[in-house]
Amino acid sequence: MASVTMEAAAERQAQDRQPGGEALFRALCFSAATLLLASLAGVVASLAIGGWPAFRAFGLGFLTSTEWNPVTEVYGAAGPIVGTVVTSLLSLALALPLALGVSIFLVEFCPRTVARPVAIAVELLAGIPSIVYGMWGLFVLAPWFATHVQLPLMMHLDPDSWIGHLLYGVPNGANIFTASLILAIMILPYMSAVFRELLLTIPAQVREAAYGLGATPFEAVTQVLLPYVRRGGVGVIMLGLGRALGETMAVTFIIGNSHGFPHSLFDSGSTIASTIANEFAEATSDMHTSALIALGLVLFVLTFAVLAIARLLLATQKH
Repeated sequence: MASVTMEAAAERQAQDRQPGGEALFRALCFSAATLLLASLAGVVASLAIGGWPAFRAFGLGFLTSTEWNPVTEVYGAAGPIVGTVVTSLLSLALALPLALGVSIFLVEFCPRTVARPVAIAVELLAGIPSIVYGMWGLFVLAPWFATHVQLPLMMHLDPDSWIGHLLYGVPNGANIFTASLILAIMILPYMSAVFRELLLTIPAQVREAAYGLGATPFEAVTQVLLPYVRRGGVGVIMLGLGRALGETMAVTFIIGNSHGFPHSLFDSGSTIASTIANEFAEATSDMHTSALIALGLVLFVLTFAVLAIARLLLATQKH
């Protein structure tokens, strides 16, 4: 009887506390979500207002022209836009197989005593500042690449062939491909770490069932394990792509910073982020500043488009 009375009293106290606590908790959560949306709306509005003079002056030509001349106050963002998309996609193509290979090796084949230190080392790579990658690319990778890759290729390839056109460029090591390579090195730790966590979430029974049916390790990985984490893998890929789209300093060091269309992988170019980083402090005219803010709005739209595509792909995988 006493225990029943105590339980009833406890329930009564919980009910007395619940309305006020629940209301406060919901209000705090609603405030946090509202603050986040308001901040996002403020960023979009600021970029739109600041970039409107450039859009009004150049119209659609701002997105299709490659002319970027602060002297004559003519600005076209096509070169940085193309450079952003090309370097991001190329870095993703370079990093994705390596990230999958590293994560699969650490989870499926590497001894436990070695897997943990290697996994920690991979995660530590993600903490290296981007400017360090950029300086390493400028002082180490670019000279080595120019001497041991670009010059031999240019000397042995026919400049009139399609591969000659694809790999044509000034042999200084600062080009679209080396910038993409730096980006691939930067996004590789993020992607491999998240892929590893995804593979670790697969129940042991799934692996045992695959091997019990006579599957080889290759068959178990490609036909059972990777399809099991397919939806999460799409998110990892989009995470890496979004990271590559917004990278600034490392790309600024090594891409060559040319506003024209890149005509080959070894041609110099620019990205939206590198253009803003290079010129914002030196923008003396209102139109120049507006053009750079308009570039920021374009980058925001590109990032939003990547997230929208990711959501669409996840919805497709779900159904």
